[in-house]
Amino acid sequence: MAALSKSIPHSCYEIGHTWCPSCTVSVLQVTAGALEVSFKIYAPLYLIAAILRRRKKDYYKKRLIPEIMQSTSFLTANGGLYIAFFCILRKLLGRFYSWTVGFGAALPASYIAILIERKSRRGLLTIYMANLATETVFRMAVARGIVNPLKHGEVLLFCLTASLYMFFFRCKDGLKGFAFSALKFIVGKEELPTHSYQAETASASRSERADVPPSPQPEEGRVSSRRGAIAALTRRLLDTLCKHGPRHRCCKHYQDNCISYCVKGFIRMFSVGYLIQCCLKVPSAFRQVFTKPSRLLWLLYNKENFQLGAFLGSFVSIYKGTSCFLRWVRNLDDELHALIAGFLAGLSMFFYKSTTISMYLFSKLVETMYFKGIEAGRFPYFPEADTVIYAISTAICFQAAVMEVQNLRPSYWKFLLRLTKGRFALMNRKVLDVFGTEASRHFKDFTPKLDPKYMMFPPGMDVELS
Repeated sequence: MAALSKSIPHSCYEIGHTWCPSCTVSVLQVTAGALEVSFKIYAPLYLIAAILRRRKKDYYKKRLIPEIMQSTSFLTANGGLYIAFFCILRKLLGRFYSWTVGFGAALPASYIAILIERKSRRGLLTIYMANLATETVFRMAVARGIVNPLKHGEVLLFCLTASLYMFFFRCKDGLKGFAFSALKFIVGKEELPTHSYQAETASASRSERADVPPSPQPEEGRVSSRRGAIAALTRRLLDTLCKHGPRHRCCKHYQDNCISYCVKGFIRMFSVGYLIQCCLKVPSAFRQVFTKPSRLLWLLYNKENFQLGAFLGSFVSIYKGTSCFLRWVRNLDDELHALIAGFLAGLSMFFYKSTTISMYLFSKLVETMYFKGIEAGRFPYFPEADTVIYAISTAICFQAAVMEVQNLRPSYWKFLLRLTKGRFALMNRKVLDVFGTEASRHFKDFTPKLDPKYMMFPPGMDVELS
């Protein structure tokens, strides 16, 4: 591990903004590029979100543009202020230390930037960056031999997370907001807490009684057809499957027996997962579909489509099946069943392994439990915790992006390159190799073309490391 006290006397031009010797011009260039990219990111994002949420005209007239510009300013500041503090720290300290090139410069830049962003978005950004920073620190620890990675660790983490999430879902007032709505959509309202399910059932029954349409009058002529016969046969088979079969008295899926309940859950969520993955691949496939029609078949039969479908479908069916089994065995419906059912359902991640999903859901779970602790009076509340956590998390990721990009999530590295118009890759990482983090591992073929007039140490001159 690189010693924090080691330093090199190079200028910020020789290490950081190698494309331009002027600090001021470099900061303006990075800021201008970040502004353009940030606007391209947030403009369509906010517009699509407004359409999906069916915003009224007043929102488009008064709030849409200010919200876009506020988020654009946040991301622009994050990029532009980083290079500014990079140069400021060099001038204040007179040298570069291993922690100033990444963490030291990004910490104040990120803190100022997050204060610009809307408060309603700070929590989501903090969760994302905390998740990313935790993964980055873990990779750093593995690279240094401090931690040995656990085989299928992401699956085990997901199992534990799913177990607790499902337990909170089954408990009264256990989950609220988006998490509750998402789980209700995934596993169905039959697995809701008893009081919630009874309320929904009663409401639905009243609605059905009020909206029953009049019976259709018989029509003249023959209306039967082969299509109608097939549909009637299909309905009959489904009715037979649903009505004839085992169902415990504690089970709340009154329209189905336990077997059809699990099968229908699998089919439903498999279809949702398949369609989601197809939609995600449409933009990339659409550009080539006219020149390569075979891309359409690739879109429909891609392996990842079935993997995500199998993941979601098996999660639901395993959870429902285990819950029904435990109701049969124990002869009661208990919230504690969700702990076991959720853990076993988590094994579905073998179909779609994702460290990102596991880490994100775990981070959200920690946040949920922390706020529950605050409500119970067991944990203190820190008003500015989200801004501090965001700043520290972002600084950790920037440290990795400079000193050991091999330990940073590839998607975030690509995002940093996009935000800085590729300038993040122009840092002179070969000089930073003296800190012992293999900073130039992925940049062996790159040597910046520096102007000797602005260099403190021209090529060939020995540099003393202190």
